[in-house]
Amino acid sequence: QVQLVESGGGLVQAGGSLRLSCAASGSIFSIDFLGWYRQAPGKQRDLVALITSGGTTHYADSMKGRFTISRDNAKNMVYLEMNSLKPEDTAVYYCNARSLAPPQNYWGQGTQVTVSS
Repeated sequence: QVQLVESGGGLVQAGGSLRLSCAASGSIFSIDFLGWYRQAPGKQRDLVALITSGGTTHYADSMKGRFTISRDNAKNMVYLEMNSLKPEDTAVYYCNARSLAPPQNYWGQGTQVTVSS
C-alpha cells in the first residue's frame, strides 16, 4: 500500500505561481511512476505531469514550459511547480503513484487550485 498526501493548493491570481507537494509513504519501493493529475468541475481527470523512478519526466502539452515536476527520493516527495497560471488551470490536483508489477494505482485526496482572472 502507498499513501499520498498533497499540500500547497490555494487561490492565486492569473500569472502567479504555486508549488504543490505530495508526501508518499508505505511501499514506495514498488512505485514506477509518480504524477500529478487534475480535474475541473464537470470534466474528466487528466494527466498534468509524471516522473519515472529514473527521473524521466512527461508533461501534458498545455503544461509544457509552465509546470515542472520533480521528486526528492530521500524525502519520498514529489512536487509540481506551476508558473504563469491561467484561470483554466483551476481544478483539484491529485497526486498519483503507479506500479507496473503488480499493477497498482494510488491517489491522494486532492488539493484545490483556483486561479482568478
